[in-house]
Amino acid sequence: MIATISKRGLRANLLIRDARVVDPAQGIDTRADVLIEKGQIAAIEPAGKGKAEGLEMVEAGGSLLLPGFVDLHAHLRTPGREDEEDIASGTRAAAAGGYVAVCAMPNTDPVVDNAAVLQSLVEASESEAAVRVAFLGSISRAQEGVHLSDMWDLAHAGAVAFSDDGRPVSDGGLLLSAFEAARLVGLPLSLHCEDTDIAGGGVMNEGEVSARLGLAGIPAAAETASVAAALETAAYAAGRVHIAHVSCGRSAQLIESARRAGAQVTCEVTPHHLALTESKIEAGLDSSFKMNPPLRTEADRQALVAALAAGTIDCVATDHAPHASQEKEVPFEEAPFGVIGLETAFPVLYSRLVDTGELALETLIMAMSTNPARAFALPVPALAAGAEANLTLVDTEEEFDIVPDDFKSKSRNTAFAGWRVKGRVLLTLAAGRLAYRRP
Repeated sequence: MIATISKRGLRANLLIRDARVVDPAQGIDTRADVLIEKGQIAAIEPAGKGKAEGLEMVEAGGSLLLPGFVDLHAHLRTPGREDEEDIASGTRAAAAGGYVAVCAMPNTDPVVDNAAVLQSLVEASESEAAVRVAFLGSISRAQEGVHLSDMWDLAHAGAVAFSDDGRPVSDGGLLLSAFEAARLVGLPLSLHCEDTDIAGGGVMNEGEVSARLGLAGIPAAAETASVAAALETAAYAAGRVHIAHVSCGRSAQLIESARRAGAQVTCEVTPHHLALTESKIEAGLDSSFKMNPPLRTEADRQALVAALAAGTIDCVATDHAPHASQEKEVPFEEAPFGVIGLETAFPVLYSRLVDTGELALETLIMAMSTNPARAFALPVPALAAGAEANLTLVDTEEEFDIVPDDFKSKSRNTAFAGWRVKGRVLLTLAAGRLAYRRP
């Protein structure tokens, strides 16, 4: 089960005229008119051939019409920190970024480690969410890494995966048991891979930059050692594993090797790891660039882009992590890890990678829509007659500045403030209903 958006909104009835319709999974890249009736795609006709017959008409003018995006890794902060984000604000931000579904992580207060907490979130999302919301249950009780959560009950209450999120499961025996339990209910584990003993008290990537700044570093080996252990354990248990926020090239190599050996593995990379490097920190110790895993080297960034282009990395996820302004407005070492990204993911990646020729548009669409939906067995957005309308209309010609004060999110801790980008979302339809329209 996946939570549905509020049913108070009317299902869409409109004609989107003269859009460039692109859905690589359907083999479509064409100028067309798309007719939507009662929230379903009724027809895709050659441009200029669609008939509105009294329906609202949206003039696309060649803008991209894409399958809506799906985010496997977002923090909606409900319950416990609604001052930073809540289901309503987080999903409005998602819709403004072209997302039609988001997966909420379980590191809330209380932790989503039992069916009662999960069910309350499902009910809240049905009345408050602008787009579909799916929920992950925790792997361990209270995310303490000691005892397994009520995984069977969580699965039957609607969890789509299990994760202890920012707390790596360091107990190998518990991790093995978790894979075995998750296999019985047919769900994956989404793992934050970090050897905390290697990471120590680091606050940024370990290397020349951290040495010059005099800051404690987090070696790439803290991630890769944990990735290797997770992949081996998953293979032994015949379990499904999803490696969260891959940050270095060596991790991608390990994942590719495991997949070639038959492992059931998917993985994700964030927009900030694809677009930024540790050099940003040196410019002024801005805590907007503090996240875990940390920004790494240019060589790692290039390796991640290459792995995404090759299909080794199959998903882009935001790791949308809202924080109150006062929490980030402290010395770099003291600031919490994490940045937001739902409203900036596509324009940043389109501008930084696609528009520059570094990545194919079709690859980015698959990684932001089709592949993540498949990874967690969510409804797959598709631009096809008869499909539910889960789509986004994007203008890739207009340039605009990323202005945090314009965000729908309650938080402003973005790593991309002031960036000049292309790829403005004009319209998002989620579950057949209008979720966002540019003012």
